[in-house]
Amino acid sequence: MLHIWQPYSQMKTAPEPALAVSTNGCRITLADGRELIDGTASWWTACHGYNHPWIRAAVEDQLARMPHVMFGGLVHEPALQLATRLTQLLPAGLQRVFFSESGSVSVEIALKIALNYWRNNGVAERTEFVFFKNAYHGDTFGAMAVSDAANGFANAFARAGVDGHCLALPASPQRESELGRHLERHGDRVAAIVVEPLVQGAGGMKMHDARTLVRIRELANRYECLLICDEIFTGFGRTGSMFACAAADVRPDIITLSKAITGGTLPLAATVVTSAVFSAFWSDEPAHALMHGPTYMANPLACAAANASLDLFEREPRLDQVAAIERNLRDALEACRKLACVADVRVTGAVGAVELHRSDRSLELRRRFLDAGVWIRPFGNTVYLTPAFTIDSDELRCLTGAIEHVLAALD
Repeated sequence: MLHIWQPYSQMKTAPEPALAVSTNGCRITLADGRELIDGTASWWTACHGYNHPWIRAAVEDQLARMPHVMFGGLVHEPALQLATRLTQLLPAGLQRVFFSESGSVSVEIALKIALNYWRNNGVAERTEFVFFKNAYHGDTFGAMAVSDAANGFANAFARAGVDGHCLALPASPQRESELGRHLERHGDRVAAIVVEPLVQGAGGMKMHDARTLVRIRELANRYECLLICDEIFTGFGRTGSMFACAAADVRPDIITLSKAITGGTLPLAATVVTSAVFSAFWSDEPAHALMHGPTYMANPLACAAANASLDLFEREPRLDQVAAIERNLRDALEACRKLACVADVRVTGAVGAVELHRSDRSLELRRRFLDAGVWIRPFGNTVYLTPAFTIDSDELRCLTGAIEHVLAALD
């Protein structure tokens, strides 16, 4: 492994990574023969489990016909079908889909759209963004600029990127007033408010209720700011509804999607906007076009996988499975609350988080979980589960039991 560079790792001190050789269902098989129960669905992507035959067949069929073709001046049926299906699933009014290859890039595109929307409407001074404490929106510069540097992902680059203001989520009337005062003073310079609805993922699996999202939407309307909902993590059933914003009956002006969009098979992302936002770019003026074009945008293989993934949401009881996972996580993880090392336990949908008092033991915990036969990758002081929706009760019990057992050994 001399030539690889692992993500989020100090390579000098990081342990040797495990060598995976195959995946199936909710299991990862290592080169040494060990089989791990996966508690993360590979960074929350493999919502149907690994190697689902329906998705695999769709990709194989598309591979035989057209693996890729540029999306500039050409289109293809998998992308056209996927765009239509997404707009039918998303809150009414989100009508135009711009494809890319990664979640971070979909956020970059959303920020560009917000800035260009105001510029095309003759309001060039709206160049700032409001985002929230514990937010994480990706690793590219614009995405980092609307992420909370305190979470450690963006602190090395905190001075780069677009202008942003980090505020507390309006999870209470007091916090709502603080956000309102900020927008009253600075709203005429704010292009958009950016939020992860219901669960802030990589910032520590911090959770808030639907009313918080309603407050943000109401304030965005009052001060005429666009609302960007980052559903890269929460989209496609993770929080219990197909999209988290639907739980609050909130429609954003722009939504970003990725991760589970292809069922964990191929990279793909989408930035979807309302007709009103798109209309600012519909012009006889060439300069009003959106000047962005990822080389592999709308890759046919990825679009075929995404269409197959949506088939599974239609044909199989995924949201019922998420509801069952939520019940099991609430019951099983509650036992961790009594442990001295544990500060909090949180569950929303198929997301379970155990927050620890200390944040310096994640490498030790990863080793202990590996030894216990499970793949659980804590970050900071958060041990979390985001399993595939198809996980069976015995597998889920192994994951929650491993967390309780490993954390109990820390006390």
